[in-house]
Amino acid sequence: MNRLHSILILAVAFLAVFLESTWNLPRRMLGAQIDLLPSLMVYTALTNGIGMIALLAACGGLWLDSLSLNALGASVLPLLSIGLAIHSSRELLMRDHKFAQMILGFSAAAFQPLGTLFILLNVGAAPSLGWVSLWQWLVMAVGGGVLTPVCFALFDRLHHAFDYPEASQVSFRPDREIKRGRR
Repeated sequence: MNRLHSILILAVAFLAVFLESTWNLPRRMLGAQIDLLPSLMVYTALTNGIGMIALLAACGGLWLDSLSLNALGASVLPLLSIGLAIHSSRELLMRDHKFAQMILGFSAAAFQPLGTLFILLNVGAAPSLGWVSLWQWLVMAVGGGVLTPVCFALFDRLHHAFDYPEASQVSFRPDREIKRGRR
């Protein structure tokens, strides 16, 4: 399932970036577009290795930057740092609890635009900042917190749909007696 799992993560990232750039309903209703990549990075960091984290950060960040007004590559480093920070302490995190998923998603979705803003300010870009930016940042953070458990549920369903079920019966029966030696 490792290759299929990696392909599904990249396909969902591509679809998420495409939906962010074309579907304007959340932007019209909330005044901000919710970013799905930090939620997907939280899932990837808790379930995969560093190679898949780097691949998602590179591909997802470049896809997002190519369809937005960001400088190309500005989203890659914040996504990568989110993934590496979560991956380094994933033994301590409660992966199966919805509240922990929401807090991680909220934190990741709050950090990613700030990291991208920091990079954009350092390369000389002049993003428009104001009080509305604070509202947009808050909507993105809350949206990332809400969508992270959805991301976990989606990939659990995909895992059950495409992966073989585990064998429920083993070949060794515990009530069987093994006689050794000569009779």
